[in-house]
Amino acid sequence: MQFLFFFIIIVPSAIIHEYAHGFAADWLGDPTARNAGRLTLDPRAHIDIFGTILMPILLLVVSAGNFMFAYAKPVPYNPYNLINRKWGPALVGVAGPAANLIVAVAFGMLVRFLPANAFTSVVALVVYANILLAVFNLAPIPPLDGSKILFAVLPESMENFKINLERWGFVILLFFIFYLFNWIVPIIQWLFEIITGKVLF
Repeated sequence: MQFLFFFIIIVPSAIIHEYAHGFAADWLGDPTARNAGRLTLDPRAHIDIFGTILMPILLLVVSAGNFMFAYAKPVPYNPYNLINRKWGPALVGVAGPAANLIVAVAFGMLVRFLPANAFTSVVALVVYANILLAVFNLAPIPPLDGSKILFAVLPESMENFKINLERWGFVILLFFIFYLFNWIVPIIQWLFEIITGKVLF
């Protein structure tokens, strides 16, 4: 039942994440997402059959109920339209995790200040799902948002490294999910405790 609630929660959280990317790109001068009809919170515009539905179920089965993750259809944007071509992609990239952290803090205040009950347990799942999305997406692995920040920081002399990282990004990402995900669990737990004042589950 907890994972059912988590599935129901993480999908809209992923949609908020993608909307924030589109909003940031539009604000920075690229109307691609707006022109494509993606500057909306309507789930129909963002649901990806594999990433939003099939992958979470597959991960749940493969991990024997210990792990679930989902993503919405990536919002399109053209980095060449951005006002700042060096830091613009990084700002668009960080907008998604930032939106999830804002949601986590907003709902986290309910967990912190309301008495513990069934309602706050569900709200705690909202906080956890959004922290998970934020922290996971900040990993510097293409196509995750953290790679956009990494690429903005790296000097032009490392262009070949960027190309190879993008080429093998999906393979590295799968390895990270199945073998290195525990590396970010303490960060998720720490943020949950900082925001809610409670120990994570």
